[in-house]
Amino acid sequence: MDLDPTQTALVVVDMQTGFCHPEGSLYAPDSEAAIEPVAGLVERARDAGASVVFTRDVHPPEQFEDAHYYDEFDRWGEHVVEGSWETELVEELAAREDDLVVEKHTYDAFHETQLDGWLEAHGIKDLVVCGTLANVCVLHTASSAGLRDYRPILVEDAIGFIEEEHREYAVEHADWLFGEVADRDTIQFD
Repeated sequence: MDLDPTQTALVVVDMQTGFCHPEGSLYAPDSEAAIEPVAGLVERARDAGASVVFTRDVHPPEQFEDAHYYDEFDRWGEHVVEGSWETELVEELAAREDDLVVEKHTYDAFHETQLDGWLEAHGIKDLVVCGTLANVCVLHTASSAGLRDYRPILVEDAIGFIEEEHREYAVEHADWLFGEVADRDTIQFD
């Protein structure tokens, strides 16, 4: 799969200590296992001149106090609370000055963020999506990209998950409905 680096962004979803470090509140071993594959993709994207976008899931402590229905703390417990160590990107995936870091408050990195405008301003058409969690923020961000007419490509072997069937569901759903699926080895930033 050959991608024009001038029109491609690698979107690294929520590779934060809260999800990828054993002491994180929503730690999943397969999220930690995704660090090395994701780091390899980041290096290849940067070397080719493709844009790199990191998302960070961050919740203000009071975010869900007046919620009618949507309350992630009720579903998952308190996690990646604003100002906490859990919101930081893992050390192996430190953002550089020319990378975009998107702070989001929901599963979808496009919802009420600068992401869409930034991608459009930079002429981005293709999004290579990796990170964690497969069936949550990765899936919702990629589907939102497809609905906005970007070409989302989920990198199947660079996605963290809680259970293997969650990853399988996410990539099958994406491939069937709104995007494409590829392995790291098939992604070429040319």
